Amino acid sequence: MRIAVGGFQHETNTFAPSKADFAAFAQADSWPALQRGPTLLGAFTGMNIPVAGFIAAAQAAGHELVPLVWCSATPSAHVTEDAFERVMRMMLEELSDAGNLDAVYLDLHGAMVCEHFDDGEGEILARVRKAVGDKIPIVASLDLHANVTGKMIANSDALVAYRTYPHVDMAETGAKAAAHLDAIFGGLPRQAKALRKIDYLIPLTAQCTLTEPAAHLYHELGNYDGVVLGNGRVSTISFTTGFPPADFKDCGPSVIAYGDTEAAASEAADKIAAQVLASESRFREKLWHAREAVAYAIAGSAASGGPIVLADTQDNPGAGGNGDTVGVLAELLAQNAQRAALGVLFDPEAAAQAAEAGEGARLRLKLGAKTGGADEQPIDAEFEVVKITDGEFLATGPFYGGSHMSLGTTARLRNGGVEVVVASRKAQCADQQMLHHIGIDPANLAILVVKSSVHFRADFGPLAREVLVVESPGPNIADLTKLPYKHLRKGIRVMPEGEAFAG
Repeated sequence: MRIAVGGFQHETNTFAPSKADFAAFAQADSWPALQRGPTLLGAFTGMNIPVAGFIAAAQAAGHELVPLVWCSATPSAHVTEDAFERVMRMMLEELSDAGNLDAVYLDLHGAMVCEHFDDGEGEILARVRKAVGDKIPIVASLDLHANVTGKMIANSDALVAYRTYPHVDMAETGAKAAAHLDAIFGGLPRQAKALRKIDYLIPLTAQCTLTEPAAHLYHELGNYDGVVLGNGRVSTISFTTGFPPADFKDCGPSVIAYGDTEAAASEAADKIAAQVLASESRFREKLWHAREAVAYAIAGSAASGGPIVLADTQDNPGAGGNGDTVGVLAELLAQNAQRAALGVLFDPEAAAQAAEAGEGARLRLKLGAKTGGADEQPIDAEFEVVKITDGEFLATGPFYGGSHMSLGTTARLRNGGVEVVVASRKAQCADQQMLHHIGIDPANLAILVVKSSVHFRADFGPLAREVLVVESPGPNIADLTKLPYKHLRKGIRVMPEGEAFAG
């Protein structure tokens, strides 16, 4: 079969300080740069990313793939109107030139909000549907954090979401989307759809599928794959926990089910939704203030068994933070932490100054806190330049594994017993190579601070003696009651078992 393949990925934090312009999608960062046309099919080989899994599975099945456009940008505030329209213009031009197609596959996130409308993926799917007509199947993969909308459901034949957070099954999810298309080509009837919106928001750090209650809920999903319920078979079912810092009416968790009959899809969706609702009280966790977290980590730093890891979740570049707040770093320095490191701080200016000074130099820097992501001042201190790199390396962990990462000019700086990895491009610290490539072995640290919420657990989790989730300055607010929501749907609970949004 001839299948068009494309993707347009962005996770939008509407409270973040900076927007995603076209340049953010065009550049390489944690993932490849914008791909258009034939280069797309070879750009993702071996990567843990949905489009890579789809391409490998579809080619193995003998299908002819027609490349469109694929791009992604680091999570931030809204996608600019210019960026969205330029990418969609490219995608629709490629579709127009594609000739006869049997299907379309799209690698989407599911939580894109644009300057000119809230439902980015709904608009992408609607425009592609209009271009190819009602008879061509459209299947898309989604991130586990998708904020699913009715428009997304209406303009696609199936949406298949990840089942792990950290997202170690991204490529696997792309392969599942390919398998669903193969089932359609093999005679699977047009599937009935069921969407159930859950009436409470789940903080990102509580969504981790390595811990309860998410671990059990995602295990339960597997019990419904291919199951016959009543008079029909369930083909696929997903539970998306949502991306909570997105202030629009469809924000929040969802259950999506597809089946041969409306009754089968509805029964599966209802049963999983009931379990999600029953688990509400368990989706809460302790948040540490930076001062107490650092003090606790220092007190335990003499013990063996790997570092205590502090997750600087509110400045996570993977959730809209700029990666340059300094609340935790200030505490490390103030409390004279030893064998401690922080990664990765986004500060192109400081990285350039360190590179100019050269390895072995000592210089006074105003470090971090330059993008306005929090109400704080840069750290004004003297640092030793330990090492400089170009920030180019191959990621090897379960999340970023296979990706050729590009952090730009990167500096390893030291002040006393504290080291900081300072990069020229934003990326959440979710792969050990982000430290190894500049000479830091995280296994030998007593304290490790990562600007990440959960993805770090895939590669750093096995090293960690303990993990503390830290509430330090940044736009990815962990306690959702502190976000100034204005546009959520009336009645949704802003935190598990919390007060309902009044509208």
